[in-house]
Amino acid sequence: MNNEQAFPNPHRTDQTGISRREYFAAKAMQGLLSDPGWRQDMDFEDTAHAAYKQADAMLKAGEA
Repeated sequence: MNNEQAFPNPHRTDQTGISRREYFAAKAMQGLLSDPGWRQDMDFEDTAHAAYKQADAMLKAGEA
């Protein structure tokens, strides 16, 4: 799975930033939490796991 940096800085190799997986998970989490219909029985940990699962699926789909 390709998990390179989301926003690499070619001028600063000491600043790694966030990975593409972390970026995708953050976007998925934002979408999940903005939906009032999101499963009310899920706690924050379950929601975080769902966001990373979506991120992993996005990375896998990008390899195809």
